[in-house]
Amino acid sequence: MNMIYLKRVTLGLVVLFPMVSAFGWGEPHLAITKAALDVLPTWQREMLGEELGPLGSRYCLIPDEVYTDKENAKFAMMDTEPGKVYLVKLHLPASQPENLEALRYFMTKAVASLKAGNKGDAARYMGTICHLLEDYGSPSHTIPGDNMFTLLQQFMPPPDAMKGKLLHGPIENGTFEVSIKDYHPHLLGVTVEEAAWRLLHRVHEGIINARSTTIPIIQALYANDAQAVITSQMKAATMDARVVADALHTILCLGAQKFDDTAQAPLRDVGIASMFPLEAVNLYFPQSEFFSTPYWGHPRTGVVLEGGTKEMPLKLRIAQDRGVVEKEFTEGISAGMGKILTYHVPKDVYQRFTVLVGLHPELGAKGRVEFTINGDGKPLATVTLGGEDSAQLLDCDLSGVSQIQLVLNSRGLNPKSNYAIWAEPTLIKR
Repeated sequence: MNMIYLKRVTLGLVVLFPMVSAFGWGEPHLAITKAALDVLPTWQREMLGEELGPLGSRYCLIPDEVYTDKENAKFAMMDTEPGKVYLVKLHLPASQPENLEALRYFMTKAVASLKAGNKGDAARYMGTICHLLEDYGSPSHTIPGDNMFTLLQQFMPPPDAMKGKLLHGPIENGTFEVSIKDYHPHLLGVTVEEAAWRLLHRVHEGIINARSTTIPIIQALYANDAQAVITSQMKAATMDARVVADALHTILCLGAQKFDDTAQAPLRDVGIASMFPLEAVNLYFPQSEFFSTPYWGHPRTGVVLEGGTKEMPLKLRIAQDRGVVEKEFTEGISAGMGKILTYHVPKDVYQRFTVLVGLHPELGAKGRVEFTINGDGKPLATVTLGGEDSAQLLDCDLSGVSQIQLVLNSRGLNPKSNYAIWAEPTLIKR
């Protein structure tokens, strides 16, 4: 059954809407999880067997019920935090390293249980992963440190009828359908290390998507527009279901050690230009990470910002057999001087890192910049280029590296012209 219907008793989506849960989607976890299970390949649904139903109807709620369902509470606990029954990290996204640790831990547990033939434990660990992914992509968990939206309401004062109301519950609760029947789950990796890392970045997509729905939901609540609330909730829930489907599909592939060659092809080369570096705390750059040259701002993906006000295409001079040509790039990063961009790399998954570096032909004509790539703090490659120089390809060995840092330093007399570009930064397996 592809269409999952969620029945929930409510007294209205606005003033009389009770706050049922402070832990994410609440009962919509069931609809999202079941929608994800519906699109798994037949062999994976058969592999889960009798655990398929409970995974969608019970196990995805385990992290919310650790005090009432003591038998299953252990499936939402971590050995690294012994004795801690309720883990906030299963509900609210934290730092990238913390989020990655939780994903890796529960994926490891689920895969190990599958390989041992213990589908019951595997399904329960998978339920915990479902819950984590769904909470991270919930509109009610989009603002770090303000999931009751008391601060946001200072910027968006509520109407008199809603003054003093906590918005967490109204934002996440509702009655709606979830279906992703035409979606084909993606393989995220052929090892847990690789899969957890790629899943982390899928989660980031879900968080950003959910953020785009939060204010529209609040505005709809203020306007007593129930249909508009559901429309925005569905945008978040649908994205959540796709991320969950990818995670479940990958875990089952890992547990069965069954990988399709076609599905593995996209895993060989991975561009990182659109990924958030560790400095973009909570998936945005805080003001402490802004740079002053060549303009006041932060790194940009896919464009360069002239003077800090006008977006322009990424462009570099490229040396070819018949001379130098200017080429535009859609994948790349423009950044300023003195600020490091740090990216986590799953250790021993990728062998090389390549990137084309140089200055924008027009904006950076009078600049001079030193480009450096560090691996775990140690230099892997460096080159200094002027504005008239052709771009150069840097190719680094990633053996044993768990983090790479992209560093820019001014080496000229005109820092306002240092429009530096990292074009097509790519992790490569082969």
